[in-house]
Amino acid sequence: MRPRARLLPAAIALALPLAGLALLLGFPQLDLVWQHHPSHFWIVLGAALLSVALSYVTWVNAARRADARVMLVSLAFLAPAGFLALHALATPGVLLAGGNAGFDLSTPVGIALGAALAALSAREVEGAAAVTSVRRARLLRLTLLTVMAAWAAVSLLELPPLGGGSTPERVSGWFVTIAVAATGLYGFAAVAYLRLWGRRGGLMPLAVAAAFVLLGEAMVAVTLAPNWHLSWWEWHLLLLVAFALVAWGANRQWHEERFADLYLDRTVSGTREMTVLFADLQGFTTFSESHPPDEVRTMLNTYFDAAIPPVVTRHGGVVDRIIGDALMVTFNSLGDQPDHAVQATRAGLALQAETSRIAEQHPRWPRFRVGINTGEVAVGIVGSAGGRTLTVIGDVVNTASRLEGAAPVGRVAISAATLDQLPDGVVTQPLGDLELKGRTEPVAAYVVDRLG
Repeated sequence: MRPRARLLPAAIALALPLAGLALLLGFPQLDLVWQHHPSHFWIVLGAALLSVALSYVTWVNAARRADARVMLVSLAFLAPAGFLALHALATPGVLLAGGNAGFDLSTPVGIALGAALAALSAREVEGAAAVTSVRRARLLRLTLLTVMAAWAAVSLLELPPLGGGSTPERVSGWFVTIAVAATGLYGFAAVAYLRLWGRRGGLMPLAVAAAFVLLGEAMVAVTLAPNWHLSWWEWHLLLLVAFALVAWGANRQWHEERFADLYLDRTVSGTREMTVLFADLQGFTTFSESHPPDEVRTMLNTYFDAAIPPVVTRHGGVVDRIIGDALMVTFNSLGDQPDHAVQATRAGLALQAETSRIAEQHPRWPRFRVGINTGEVAVGIVGSAGGRTLTVIGDVVNTASRLEGAAPVGRVAISAATLDQLPDGVVTQPLGDLELKGRTEPVAAYVVDRLG
C-alpha cells in the first residue's frame, strides 16, 4: 500500500474513539459503570510516566540541536504528563481519602496547556526568530514546571480556588470554552504535522499528528463523559495510546537523529556562516602501534576529558563528531554567535593549553594540532536509516581539516578568513601559502601566538 493510501484507514482508526464515545453517550444504557480504583491509578500513572519519559528524551534531543519545534513538542507532552500524574494521585485512597477539585481538574488543564504548546510547535520559524524561540522554549519549560508544582501545592493544601471536594461542572461555562479551544488547537497542530509529513515523509510527523488527534479526542471525552462510566475510561486510554504511539514511532527511528523529521527547516537545511575547528594527535598511529589498546584508550580519554570542556562549555562550541583521535567542533551552529571566529580561536588556544599540561606529565604521548577555518557551510542531515547525522559540509570544513594537518604540533593554525574576523590585538606568525590536498589554489595560513 502506498504511503498516502494508508491515510484513509488511519483516519478511520483515529475516528473510532469519537464514534464509540458518541455511541455510549447516545445510548446511556451501554455506558456501564466500572469503579475500580487500582486500575484507574495504574492506567493514569502509566500514561503520565510514559509521557514524562517521552518528553525528556525529546527535550534532550531538541536541546542538543537547539531546535525550537522539537522543544515545543516536548513541552506539549510534558504538560499533560505532569497534570495527569496529579490526577492519578486523586484516585481515592492513594493520597487523599476524598475528592479534590484541583486534582480532578488537573487532566483537562494539562491537556489544554498541551494543546497550546502543540499549536506553537507547528509554526515554521527562521533566522533570528528561531533563535529567540529556543530561548522562549527554555523559559516556557521552567514556567510549566513551576505552575505544576504550584498547582499541586495549592490542591494539597486545599487553598482556594482549588481546595475542597467540589469539582466544577464539566459541561458548562468556561470548561466547555476551554475544551473547544483545546480541541481546535490540537486539530490545527495535527494538520500542520500531516503537511510536514507530506513534504518530508518519515514516521515521526505522522505519529505526532495522530497523537495530537487522540489528545483532542481525549479532551472531548473529558468534557462529556460522566465519572467511572465506560466513556470516562475511554479518555484515560486515549491518553495512554497517544503517548505510546509517539514512543513507538521514536523507538523505530535510528537513535542518533530519531526526531530529525520534525526539525525546523533551518535545522536540517540551508547555509550558514560558521567557524570549524579540527584537532587531532600527531603521531597517534605510531603510538597505537607500539602500545596496548588499554593504554591508548586511557590516553585518549585523559586528553578528551581535558580538551572538550574548554571547547564546548566555555566557548560555545558544538562537538560535531569524535572519530578516533580526531575532534571536529563547530561554532555559530545556531546562528546566534556573531563572534564565532574569536570563540573558536580562543577554544583552540585553550585546548592546547589544557592538553600541554597533560603532555608534560607524559612526554611520550602524542600532541594535538589544531586547524580553524571560517566561511559559509551547508547544514543538513547526512546518511540514511541506521546512520543519519546532522552535520556541516563544504569547502570550509575540508580546508579546516587540511589546516589542522599542516599546523605545527602543539599550535593553532587559522586561515586568512578566520584572521579577518579576529580583533586587532591578535598576534600571529605566517605559515605562508599552503598547498593543501584537494585544493587547486594555495591557502594563506597563520599560527596564533596570542589573542587578547
